[in-house]
Amino acid sequence: SCLNHHDEKIITYCCMVLFTCLNSEKVRELLEHNNLNVALAVVNVYRKQLESEWSFLIVTDHLLKCPELVKAMYAKLSNQERITLLELIMAKISEKNSVSSEEMAVLVNDAEFLASLFQEKCHDVLKLTSAANTEDEEAIVTIRILDVLCEMTSNNEQLEHLQTCPGLLETAVDTLRLTHLAGKQTANIFTATHSMTGEGEISHPAVGFKSHLIRLIGNLCYKNKENQDKVYRLDGIPLILDNCSIDDNNPFVNQWAVYAIRNLTEQNERNQEVIAQMEQQGLADNSILKNMGLEIEKRDEKLILKSVRKNPTS
Repeated sequence: SCLNHHDEKIITYCCMVLFTCLNSEKVRELLEHNNLNVALAVVNVYRKQLESEWSFLIVTDHLLKCPELVKAMYAKLSNQERITLLELIMAKISEKNSVSSEEMAVLVNDAEFLASLFQEKCHDVLKLTSAANTEDEEAIVTIRILDVLCEMTSNNEQLEHLQTCPGLLETAVDTLRLTHLAGKQTANIFTATHSMTGEGEISHPAVGFKSHLIRLIGNLCYKNKENQDKVYRLDGIPLILDNCSIDDNNPFVNQWAVYAIRNLTEQNERNQEVIAQMEQQGLADNSILKNMGLEIEKRDEKLILKSVRKNPTS
């Protein structure tokens, strides 16, 4: 009742007391039906008072350390509150402090939960092809989940677990294909645009979505032969190459595509051959490959894709 008070001072003092009283045992008690409202109220306090450091610390230092509580809270939160919770998870995983093995185990558990949510809801983002649906909250939640997964796969320990997460890579490739096709069928946020007018940034929740899908695919294939081969079987290599051009709707898409292709071809001859053959058949633009620092070489009747070492600039 103090957390829901109209007086900001009372809310702040309540958060201070709650933060001081909580420990791992008491956090588990919040899972009980009546106590879950306390955890939900803390998220709401943070959402309404972004300067509230105590509510931030309660979530990041206590609540996020209980994966069962995170799942229970997520189920009860509105879409706007879910976006707030995802922002807090992002803040936690972006911390520069070293993470204990216990905390890492919790983050891995949260990562698997978010991966399953993304797989379940990824098609919601296609609603954003319609101008009438640009504020679709479910789609925006899914976009935020992808942001968090990209950040999680940038951490080696979380990456190893997500690389073996059933269906995550397939979902990322499938969603990239669907959004890419949607952008080709009609003019919408998934259509590649390149204007030289420099009118400033495009304001749309799906800006960068395809870039982040390619980033996630690239991360999941990092030094992972099984996932490299999986993208080959899903015909994902031509798809990524088709997203190499500059696109105002997807900042840095070219750089993420370069990164993904490097991870897909590293110590993988078959994937190298696929790109080499595409270039020979005119299906892959040679200038794109050169920009990636790659070139095709014919050796013993075989086409080899090799890295070109550029001289460092002075």
